[in-house]
Order: sequence, then C-alpha cells, then structure tokens
Amino acid sequence: MIHPGGIAQAAEGLSRLRGARAVIAHWSLIGLFGAIGWPWLLRSLGGGGAAARARLLALTKLPDDALPPLGGWRADAGLLSLIAQHILTARPRTIVEFGGGTTTLIAARALELAGGGGRLLSFDQAEQFAADTRAMLARQGLEAEIRAAPLVDAPAGWKGRWYGHGVLPEVIDMLIVDGPPWVTHPMGRGSAASLFARIAPGGIVILDDAARPGERLVARRWRREHPNFDFRYVPGCAGTLVGVRRA
Repeated sequence: MIHPGGIAQAAEGLSRLRGARAVIAHWSLIGLFGAIGWPWLLRSLGGGGAAARARLLALTKLPDDALPPLGGWRADAGLLSLIAQHILTARPRTIVEFGGGTTTLIAARALELAGGGGRLLSFDQAEQFAADTRAMLARQGLEAEIRAAPLVDAPAGWKGRWYGHGVLPEVIDMLIVDGPPWVTHPMGRGSAASLFARIAPGGIVILDDAARPGERLVARRWRREHPNFDFRYVPGCAGTLVGVRRA
C-alpha cells in the first residue's frame, strides 16, 4: 500500500522538476536570442547622435536639460521624433503606452503643443519606474496618468509576461509599445496585440526595438493575424514598427 504522504512528496518533487525545467528552458531561450541578436542589441545602445537630438528638441521646444542621455535602455531620438510628429499631426485623443520614460515625456509634451486636450495613460512594471517618470514630467510642468502594473502571464496565446493593466479605455488612438524588457521573453511585446481591437480606424501602434530578432517574429505574426493593419518598418538605431488600422 502506498502511503498518502509518499504520493504527496512525489507530486511535489514532480512539480519542482517541471518548474526547474521551465526555468532552464526560459533562460536557454534568452541565451539563444541574445547570441543571435547581439548586433541589434549593440546597435540599439545608440541615441541617434547630436543632430537627431537637436531636431527632437526643436520639434518639441524642450530645453536640452529636459532630456536624459538617449539610447541604451532609453528610447533613441528617431523613435521620440516619430512619436512627437504623429501626435502633432494626428492629435490623438487617447494614447496608451507600455514601458514609460522618455517616451512619456515626449508624448506628454507633444499633446500639450497639439492643444487638443488628449489623454496619455502610461504603464510601467515597477512603482519606482513610474515614480521616476512622474518626476521627469513634473520638472517640465507636464502631466500624464502613470501607473505601475506588475507583469503577469501573457494573454491571447502569447508567451512570456505582460502588464496587469486592468481596465483600459474602450477606444485607443495611439498605442506605444516599449516594454516589457526582452529578457522577460524575446517575444513578450507581442501581447500588445490583445488590444488591437480597441485601436480606432486610422489609429496607430508603434513597436520599439523592431530590429531585434524577437520583435521581427512578433511583426511577422502581427502581419499574419491582423490583416486590417498596414505595417511598415522604420529604420533607426533600434528600428521601429508602425501599424495603422484601416477598419
């Protein structure tokens, strides 16, 4: 006769083994994508150069000390200028962003210049990141709704982790995807597709770091599963994928 305690111990051991295998598989995947993608990762460290920074500052009418050094884990000047130009031209009513920071600053400033009273809702995975972004905006007299949203299991058939964002606006005019970090899963940002149905006709999704192998796979799947979007790749330090909803 098998003792119930022995069954419980065996089940616990099996659970631990599966957990260990999952951890090993995850970091093996990260290592593989890191080995393949290191040229893109290295290139993404660039901020775009002094001239690109100067053009961004002229576009947004911000003082030079408003911007931290660009590049690295921060957005580059090309992406920031693309965000600002779209807001100034299209004047979106509702912007939702995942992975805040300098992009939040530029989006908030562009909304102010556009003068349409648009709403900016930004999510970061940790309260400290959110607090740092609030402080950055406050120094320039800017405001946005900046929330901490811890990462949870990815939705909609995607792997990795995604933001536990809670209730969102029913209609989104501009979706900015600059998180989570790729080490959570190389295709982690693909989960943003769970919000594509909310993007208004003529609305836009912007995916940062689109030159990386993981994001290239995300772009391929987005194109295949969302034919009502027109996607284009914008070259730059890290590359940007832009998708516009037709209907």
